[in-house]
Amino acid sequence: MRDRYLAVLDQLVEKILKGQLASKEQIYRQIAQELEPETGEVFQACLQERISQAETLAASGDELKQAKATRTLRALKTIQGEWERYQADQGANSAIAAAAQTILQAEPGHRFVAWVQVSDPNRTQPLTLDQLKQLAATLQQTLALMGSDTEELQGIVAGIRAGLNSWKALEPHLISWMYDQSRDPLGFAGDPGQQGPWQGWARQVSSPLIQFLFQGLALQQPIADSIRSADHSVQDWVDLALALQLLQRGLVVWFEKQPYDSKWGTQQAIATFLSFAVLSSQISAGLRQSALLSVTTREPLAQGWFQVTLQQLRAFSQRPYFPLYGGVFALLSGRYLQDALDYLDSSLQQSAQTQEKARMLTLLGYSYCAAGQIASAIDFHQQALEIAHDAGDTVCEIANLNHLARTYLANKDYATAISYSQRALILARQHGDLLGEANALTNVGYGQILTAQQIERLVPEASEAAIGYLQSGLRLAEQLGDRQSQALCCNSLGIAYGLLERHPEAIPYLQQALQAAQRSGDLYLQGLAWSYLAESYYQLGEHLQATGAALLGLYGLEQIGAPEKSQPAGLLRVLQGKVGLETFQALVSQSRPQLLAIIGTDGFDHVVMLLATLAQF
Repeated sequence: MRDRYLAVLDQLVEKILKGQLASKEQIYRQIAQELEPETGEVFQACLQERISQAETLAASGDELKQAKATRTLRALKTIQGEWERYQADQGANSAIAAAAQTILQAEPGHRFVAWVQVSDPNRTQPLTLDQLKQLAATLQQTLALMGSDTEELQGIVAGIRAGLNSWKALEPHLISWMYDQSRDPLGFAGDPGQQGPWQGWARQVSSPLIQFLFQGLALQQPIADSIRSADHSVQDWVDLALALQLLQRGLVVWFEKQPYDSKWGTQQAIATFLSFAVLSSQISAGLRQSALLSVTTREPLAQGWFQVTLQQLRAFSQRPYFPLYGGVFALLSGRYLQDALDYLDSSLQQSAQTQEKARMLTLLGYSYCAAGQIASAIDFHQQALEIAHDAGDTVCEIANLNHLARTYLANKDYATAISYSQRALILARQHGDLLGEANALTNVGYGQILTAQQIERLVPEASEAAIGYLQSGLRLAEQLGDRQSQALCCNSLGIAYGLLERHPEAIPYLQQALQAAQRSGDLYLQGLAWSYLAESYYQLGEHLQATGAALLGLYGLEQIGAPEKSQPAGLLRVLQGKVGLETFQALVSQSRPQLLAIIGTDGFDHVVMLLATLAQF
């Protein structure tokens, strides 16, 4: 075979030099015709051998030989370029064939899940738009040979084509919405129908499901509730999944390329990842609760959309701006926990990917801590700590030491918490991780305040030392411009002054914490800040402000399932008992404008419902 391929190469060079192969396409076809199956490595070695010989002759002192060798080398380089193109095409064809086989071999009813797997953007070589078209064509050809069981596959084929058409319609309008309004996040806040791109995007597509979903997002309707009442075909779900994947990818690429306002671009890229992850998780939850779909239909669809969520989070974890100190709160409920770990364990086996796994586990641990599942949170952070250490991801290692400190603080194990925060502080200073240092200083100071309170020794000297740590952490967080850490530091300072019964000093820090948490999107810290604001207002006798803040704290913490919701609920019970039912109801009524401005009519109605069940908290 070696002799044969050397002869083939010599013939190709001769034809090129004589002008008998005038185009690269002709050379490409000759290579394709001559190559035998499974012999690419032999051809590659022969080509490299001829190139080396030509390079040697071109470097010799014989001018005649040099001139011929130079022409030969130029011809060989052209052959090499077409050979590389042929290899890339063959690799793409193999990927398309493998993707088609994955879908075809999936059990009937589970082919949407198979589609989600083959379209995963985290694959080493994700399918391009052209390859997706070829995949649809390959599946269509197979359908012509199948006698039965084709309806679901036809839906996959039609869905791929529809998704590509949806993206074609949306791409020209990807960022035009930002020029029609102030540069706000993607429409999950603000006036219904006025913020974000959803209403404009809905007008561009023909898919009823995509229109329905985007219009619901524009009006801030609960996605899970909307999906629960939706009955659509596999084609519609594939269309939606592909359109959302391409929208997210396009937005992230655009935001990351903003050279004149890179901080804003980074913030919007983070918001995009989290918004789309929340969206797909809500679609999964809605499908799992659907009464219109049979169990055999809704479970695979819900599973597929859950996999979409995990794919989005994994892609997010690979970004340099991945937020190690914040993120999604209780995005993955307990029933999905094992699915998440199975996905991570199967997808992140290679050593080069262990850093991704550590960061994903960090996100999960923080989410579970916010949801009050302390044991699970500790387990996640311990795993992430070990993996990050082994992978040499020191920044992630420091983050998990800090998260473990916060988690043990939440569990009232203050000695262990301070130990972890001191380890984080030492390691952060050794490696120049200012963000890790800011969080570690906050944890040390906060832990010392809570320890002193527990043993009833809130002496001024110890308190001032602890507050010194907190203020140092805040200065660093402000210097770095990290709103998440600013929210944490200000919240801790506010709580510390509250515990010291210095409520006039606590309130400004808690208000700062609230603003920073709102800007960073941290729902957990927002809820805590409202709750402690309510406590300080109550201690100062400002009952109206205390009522409004407690109601907002109760609403926010209850929405994410945080156990701290019992704190504002308890304060509201105490307040009602102190002022009487009639006065309390008047305070709630007077707080209504404040609540409407922040959580809207639906949120206020929900709060009123919660007030009727205060005894249950």
